[in-house]
Amino acid sequence: MSVHVSERSVRRLSLYRRFLLHAQASGSCYLFSHDIATATRTSAAQVRRDLMAISSSGTASRGYHVADLLKSISHFLDAPAPQHVALIGLGNLGRAVFAYFVGRHPNLRITLTFDIDPAKTCRLINGCPCHNIHELNDLCPTHGIRMAILTVPATEAQTVTDMLVRGGIRGIVNFAPVTLYVPVGVFVETMDFSISLETAAFFSRA
Repeated sequence: MSVHVSERSVRRLSLYRRFLLHAQASGSCYLFSHDIATATRTSAAQVRRDLMAISSSGTASRGYHVADLLKSISHFLDAPAPQHVALIGLGNLGRAVFAYFVGRHPNLRITLTFDIDPAKTCRLINGCPCHNIHELNDLCPTHGIRMAILTVPATEAQTVTDMLVRGGIRGIVNFAPVTLYVPVGVFVETMDFSISLETAAFFSRA
């Protein structure tokens, strides 16, 4: 990737794309930076800076062309070819994440799943092969997988993470309520429901 942006910028670009897709479906052809800013809770100046970083610019009279801007953001965020993803842990949460994920993003595909339960391994689950977790280090590199979704118990999360790192995984979406320790060069996005619930509960009492 020739352009380097911050993690926050990548998050904002993803939000912009989500809004633009809805706007396009509603028939919008052009939008100004302040329209995008209002919908994504940022400033118009920040929107312009983020879009300039990916070489996208609008006009003073009409703003940004929605379809062209979507192409620019997708070209920047997405890999040229579909990225394959591994899902680790097929309990209730893992199955729910899998069901939510299917078909939602055409460029990201769960192509392998792993579990330790013999009742789940060596079979197809939602059309995807499930393997014993001890095969992870061999299968992920073979299938070119560098991203994983982790839905295992907190007590097992770090051990499994260490396995993922050894297997060449460089991006992890972690649903276990625990801080993961990874080497430099491995990105971890933790989805902590407990913290989200506690935060929402606190502000709901205000």
